[in-house]
Amino acid sequence: MDIKLVNIGFGNIVAANRIIAIVSPESAPIKRTISEARESGLLIDATYGRRTRAVIVTDSGHIILSAVQPETVAHRVGGKEVVEKVVE
Repeated sequence: MDIKLVNIGFGNIVAANRIIAIVSPESAPIKRTISEARESGLLIDATYGRRTRAVIVTDSGHIILSAVQPETVAHRVGGKEVVEKVVE
């Protein structure tokens, strides 16, 4: 099995095959989703105190906040900036 890891900013890495969506945090439904994830313990804040620019939704229900633009994360998931491939 080939696992593709993607840098989401500041050295934080996410498994690309677990990502369902990469969205902007501006809309009310996304803000509500972030709030619900925080309450249920499923929020991962990888912004290092910076402004949230991308919200990554995973297949496990975790919500990951990133300070990198959604377009940048999507470009990295697309394969041009793959951090590492792990073969199991």
